Amino acid sequence: MQYAAAEQAWYMPAATTMAESAVARVERLASESAVVVFSVSSCCMCHAVKRLFCGMGVHPTVHELDLDPRGRELERALARLLGYGPAGAPVVPVVFIGGKLVGAMDRVMAAHINGSLVPLLKEAGALWL
Repeated sequence: MQYAAAEQAWYMPAATTMAESAVARVERLASESAVVVFSVSSCCMCHAVKRLFCGMGVHPTVHELDLDPRGRELERALARLLGYGPAGAPVVPVVFIGGKLVGAMDRVMAAHINGSLVPLLKEAGALWL
């Protein structure tokens, strides 16, 4: 009986471990491509940020959280990385460039408007011009 309990404890990690593993997964996914967008397929702001990048000739890797079985867990991890509270504003879209967190739509648009987005994309190898 102790063996079964020990096995069950191994199989069902504590909540903090699950959150840490979600953050680790976000960081791993974010570092696998030059530009990574965490999105929800029905989100208009997510669509806008994806179109912005495509219009610039950048083809981001997109992770649709609503299509991922662990999407809610990843969304909570993204909220933590952004510094949002437990019941904060919508999290997505969240953009990483060169494995570094840029932020949500407001930060991406601010970087685009002030001219700092293109150098970030060039430095990450996502844009060659």
